[in-house]
Amino acid sequence: MAIRSVRRFVTLAVASSAILLAGCVVAPVGPYYGYDGEVVQVPPPAPQAEYYGAPPVVGQVWIGGFWGWRGGRHVWIGGHWDSPRPGHHWVPHAWVRQGPGWRQRPGYWERR
Repeated sequence: MAIRSVRRFVTLAVASSAILLAGCVVAPVGPYYGYDGEVVQVPPPAPQAEYYGAPPVVGQVWIGGFWGWRGGRHVWIGGHWDSPRPGHHWVPHAWVRQGPGWRQRPGYWERR
């Protein structure tokens, strides 16, 4: 009788865990650069030279790297290959002057 109640308990525990975990959703997020749009007082350094070869897939375009802001300093985020979006062109990341500081404008695909 004790074995039967232990089996029942284990079965209920496993079933309860499965039901609870079924509500969990893990969704991938885009790259996080540690910057939330605040104005920073340090101007960005000059862009770094990046060397890249042929695209891994015919038709892909190179999205150049940029200076991100992480941990209170500028950090280079390397470029990558991406598939172009029909009817759009890539506008690169840019640091724009805002008052006495700088604010980063993220890169984006712009309709032609």
